[in-house]
Order: sequence, then structure tokens, then C-alpha cells
Amino acid sequence: MPASSSARRALRGALATLLLAAPSVRAHAQGTTTAPRRRPQPTAIRTAAPAQAQDGQWTPAHARAWYDSVGWVAGSNFLPSTASNELEMWQAATWDPATIDKELGYAESLGMNTMRVFLHDLAYSQDPQGFLARVDQFLAIADKHHIRPMLVLFDACWDPFPHAGPQRQPYPFLHNSTWVQSPGLAILSDTSKHDVLRPYVTGVIGRFGKDRRVLMWDVMNEPDNINRPAYFVFEPRNKGDYSLALLKKAFAWARAAGVTQPLTTGPWKGDYADTTTMLPISRWQLEHSDVITFHSYDPLPRTVQLITALRRYNRPIILSEYMARPVGSTFQTHLPALAGEHVGAINWGFVQGRSQTIMPWDSWTREYTAEPPVWFHDIFRTDGTPYRTEEVAVIRQVTSANVKGAGKRPAATRGN
Repeated sequence: MPASSSARRALRGALATLLLAAPSVRAHAQGTTTAPRRRPQPTAIRTAAPAQAQDGQWTPAHARAWYDSVGWVAGSNFLPSTASNELEMWQAATWDPATIDKELGYAESLGMNTMRVFLHDLAYSQDPQGFLARVDQFLAIADKHHIRPMLVLFDACWDPFPHAGPQRQPYPFLHNSTWVQSPGLAILSDTSKHDVLRPYVTGVIGRFGKDRRVLMWDVMNEPDNINRPAYFVFEPRNKGDYSLALLKKAFAWARAAGVTQPLTTGPWKGDYADTTTMLPISRWQLEHSDVITFHSYDPLPRTVQLITALRRYNRPIILSEYMARPVGSTFQTHLPALAGEHVGAINWGFVQGRSQTIMPWDSWTREYTAEPPVWFHDIFRTDGTPYRTEEVAVIRQVTSANVKGAGKRPAATRGN
């Protein structure tokens, strides 16, 4: 779509004005914007055996036995269509169990058995008991639809200045225009403040860390993401160092709280297939996770190359983000192959909605005034009709052959 530089400058200017309103934000502003993220290509794959952590991490045998009992997992990163970010999903004023129930019914109709769902520390801190009650209600709804979610505790992506209460309205035709980080920059970039997050972790894990309805915990999403180009100007260049410090504490807090489900945190950038060039934070993530998760929006050959390299950890593998149609990551290409590799498959996006992830990443640098020619993410339109009927046919075919019990569900719950 042709770019409109004046409209894009106006949009970015409005966002900058909003974010720079606070003095603490101005103090962190630095740098310039660049193109959206792209993973550098490796020159070779090295497969040296990784070290084993001594911090309560599951043994590889324990992890494999767990995955054998669960079976292959498939699902989506889930946000109800009526929410623009995690806080709109979980705060009492915008909590929408009716939409969650309806849309998890769509997931059940596809034979999916998991969803990756983001929590938020501010949703807990402003209303601990109410938040835990809403998570419990969500788990009851998911269980009704035969779905065991992967719950995400922290997230380093998008807006680094989250706030409780009403959220700003999405900018039209802008990918994830209001998604917020957890924790915000003020806490993440000050390691002396990390301990304020301990009650959140121990409160959530203490309540749900032994709950059979929870599949596993993703402790932090893309911890070293400096969010080019959207919020790059505000991010510390050593963000990975701050996030690694928090990750180490959060894993320890979760273990100490008695969690019985597996913990994970997945790498997403750099050549983590090569142990000699792997980023330190990616190395720590892979060496301390009970189950290996990773992100790849690459075409299938590169994704399979990463899977092959990650098998050196001798643990179950779940691809917890994939599927961006215009860049060559699709259900038709990837889902059958992932099932064949017994690698879990969790795509980004489910129902078209306020997160606007049908729009591409480059909507932050180009002007769009309508739906893109090809949706970037998401499977269903807001009214529940599939974006592409051939895609849902592939999903149902693969899940019916590979998800435990999928073929035994009542016909009424398998959709049309």
C-alpha cells in the first residue's frame, strides 16, 4: 500500500507526545528508529551439548515424560477480540467472559488444546483477589473447551509505559498499537525495584502452580526485545541485562512457590542455533527452561533448521509464536511439518479485534487505511467466520490426527 508520510508522521507524533508526557519517560528517550525486526541468518550450526542447570530445573527425562503424557499441543496466542491489550483483558471494568467463552469455542472447533495467554503485573497489583478470581474463571471456561493454556507472566514487547485503568484507544490500522509491557520500563530498568514483582509471581503461582488446568508457564516473553521501530527511542540498549536479572529472580520465585507445571522462556532473535554466537540471554533461557520454546516467523526450511539445532537439549520443543502469512510462515506450510516433528505449534493471533494484528509489522512505518491485501495474523473474523476456509480445514485435519482426544469431541463442538 502506498505510504503517506504526513499521516504517518502525525500518528507517530501523537504517540510520542502521549508517551513523553511524563518526565520519567523523557529521561529514558534516546536513539533512532530503524526497520522492523529481522533475524540474521547463520553461517553454520554448532551442536555442542549444553550445560545443565542446578536450580530446580526438570531433568530432560522428566520433561519428556510430561510431554508424552500431554501429547502434541496446538493452539494460538489468545486475546479476546474485545480487548486491545492484556490489561483490557484482565481488568474488572473490561473483563468479558462471554466473548472469551465464544472465542475459545472457535478454538475447540479447530481441535486446539492450548492457548498462550498473557497476564500482567498491574492487573494483579491493583486488585489481587479480583484478578486471581478472573484467572480462575478463565481457566474454567478454557477447561470446558478442553484447552489447557500456557500462561505468560512477563512481556518485554511494545509500549514500555503501561498504566492501570482505562487504556488508550487503538490507532486505526496499526498492528498492536496499544499492547503494553509487563513490567514497565520504570521497574525493569531499575534492578533495585525488581523485588516488588515477587508478590505477583508468588501470588499467581501460589494459586495456580498446581492447577491441572494450566499447561505450563512462560516466565517472560521476548525479554530483550527493544521494539524497533515502534518504541526503540525509549528502550535501554542493555535491556537484555535488566531482563536477565529479572528472569533469574522470577524463575527462583516460581520454583520456591512450588510450581508443578514446567517453566519456560523462549529465545526469538539472533543465531541461537549456534552455541558459539548465541546471545547470553538466549543461552540462559535455553539452559534453564524445563521445556524448550522459541519463536520463528521464518519460512519452513529455517524453522526446521532451528528445531534440529534445539534438539541438542533433549527436551520437548514448542514453537510458541509463528504464522505471518506475507513472510512465508503459514498454516499450510508449517503445521503439518511441526506435527510431524512432534513440535508444539502456537500461532500468533486468533480472532480479528482491537489488537489489529491482521495488520503487518510495517504498519508502524507505512500508512494503511484499510485491511491489508493479505492478513498478517489471526484466523477468524470478528463474527466467527474463517478468514480462509482452506486454513481451518488444514488445522482441523492436522489436529484431528495428532491432538489426543480431538477426534472424540462431540460433532457440535467441532464447528462447520
